[in-house]
Amino acid sequence: MNPELYKAAILGIMQGLTEFLPISSTAHLILFPWFFDWHGEVNTLTFDVALHGGTLLSLLICFYRDWINMFLKERKMLLFIAIATVPAGAAGLMLKGFVEHTLRSPLIIVFSLVFFGLLMLLGEWFIKKRGFHHKERLTLFDALFIGCAQAIALIPGVSRSGITITAGLFRNLSRHDAARFSFLLSTPVIGGAFMLEGMHIVNNPDNFSFDMITTGFVSAAISGYFAIKFLLKFLQKYPLNLFVYYRFVLAAIILVIWQGQ
Repeated sequence: MNPELYKAAILGIMQGLTEFLPISSTAHLILFPWFFDWHGEVNTLTFDVALHGGTLLSLLICFYRDWINMFLKERKMLLFIAIATVPAGAAGLMLKGFVEHTLRSPLIIVFSLVFFGLLMLLGEWFIKKRGFHHKERLTLFDALFIGCAQAIALIPGVSRSGITITAGLFRNLSRHDAARFSFLLSTPVIGGAFMLEGMHIVNNPDNFSFDMITTGFVSAAISGYFAIKFLLKFLQKYPLNLFVYYRFVLAAIILVIWQGQ
């Protein structure tokens, strides 16, 4: 097997796990090539987006019943998701180049891991203070608030699921409901990014290895499916603290390696 395909499979598994666990998939996809000095196609934004296509498939498999129900019955929720998608979609279109060329720095990732980890702890403290009296229904303002938070996840190290679940906690949603809406909300954003980059791949087929893209795609889809199932079950009983501690440890490791270079 081509060694590059092993790299693609490893990064695909990493993408599937970290896209949905609140530890930042983008940070890991940047850091793994940096740690192991991997170069070439596995260290490009196009490959990152191809992996996001795998996680998109895992989302559709896990939540296809929800989407069918929204299109047939719960059209109000469908409208909420459409409105909440606008901030992240607009930010992605306007800031794509800036994010790709300026924000993919280990020090920015360290700051994001720590700062937004502390924000996650603050969200947990907030729901404890409120006494766990959670909302039963999502409002339009809740959806828009979470949607604006999702736009911040363009910064490497933030974590789309982490920031949107935390935003849901601040709007007094339960962890499970916040995570479920987070996953539903991420579907059109990931899908849009995948289709835009996918058109670039189709129009420039000689510039990409389809074997690598396929390997990464399938690996991300399988690991993403299990990550979604795990997190939804985990958050029914436990807080986000474990993931925050992981973020802090990862930030410390990055600083040590960066200073040693």
